[in-house]
Amino acid sequence: MNRVNRPMLRSDRRDSGGAGLFGRQLFIAALFLFAAGVQASVDPPRGTLHGAVTSVHPDWFKQSFLDIAEDVAEAAEADKHVMLFMYINGCPYCHKMVEENLKHAPYTAFVKEHFDVIALNILGDREIALNEETSLTEKALANKLRVRYTPTIVFLDQQNKTVARINGYRSVEDFKHVLDYVQQKAYRSTSLADYIDRAKTAVYRFRVHPQLLEAKDLESLTDRPLAVLFEDRGCGDCAALHDGHLSDPAVNALLRGFNFVRLDAQSTDAIVDPDGNATTPRDYARSLGLTYRPGLVLFDRGKEIARIESLLYRFHFTELLRYVGERHYVQYPKSFFDYLNVRTAELLDAGQDVNVGE
Repeated sequence: MNRVNRPMLRSDRRDSGGAGLFGRQLFIAALFLFAAGVQASVDPPRGTLHGAVTSVHPDWFKQSFLDIAEDVAEAAEADKHVMLFMYINGCPYCHKMVEENLKHAPYTAFVKEHFDVIALNILGDREIALNEETSLTEKALANKLRVRYTPTIVFLDQQNKTVARINGYRSVEDFKHVLDYVQQKAYRSTSLADYIDRAKTAVYRFRVHPQLLEAKDLESLTDRPLAVLFEDRGCGDCAALHDGHLSDPAVNALLRGFNFVRLDAQSTDAIVDPDGNATTPRDYARSLGLTYRPGLVLFDRGKEIARIESLLYRFHFTELLRYVGERHYVQYPKSFFDYLNVRTAELLDAGQDVNVGE
């Protein structure tokens, strides 16, 4: 009886040990599942980037061999100008410019008649011959020209010299002023800023904003960063700025970190600029090379850090304010976009969606 029962007992012990091991495995697996659940709750799903769109350039853009001097000579024979359209893939402003100002503008036929448009990717590696002495890649050319916004559009005269440049998107109406300036060869007798001022009509009545300061001595505003807003009565986009970005609580929260001042870019009243020079708003805007209204120039510790001289969507607008107002430029001094790339990655990693196109 005992001999019969003994193996059954050993078998029972083996079963018991197996059950214990299996139980421990279940317990460990449960721990892993629990840990994974905790990790999932700590690390949310990565956010999504929206709004990046790549332009499809029209087939009437010039298929250049990238010998710019030769392109200029060919354009001159037809009494045309060369327009270098400098873009980057995924740029919503480039796409908007191509669609609204070039492909489907009320003056598309005018552009095709008077300009040879050459597209250059500012991150590209194609070799460009600017003249007999200078050859470099698209990327190197963008660095040489200090391209900071896309699209950047450079207009060349019939001697291969730059006669006009715009940085970033311009409205259909504003861009036509630039096209007329170049096509009429007005650069021979006047600046682009003067030409645009004369071409515009009064369409804007200055808006109030609770954070705007009345100040004539900009040099004295040193307790925090300085934001100088340039507007004028011919500004077609100023009302939209106030109704849009300047009515956004997030933007206004960032502006509280600035001394926020508006100047009438056509005014001849006496002011002192941030460098301590006696000047007028009109002369100061021209000394800065501003040809777009509204223009926003951001200073800190007496030095210009960044500027907005074209349409910016909300994400880029707010982040540029943050870059200067929170002094991220100290950590990322070479470029706002060095900061922006890090900031975008942080937001996406935190599970927040980012829209660069609205």
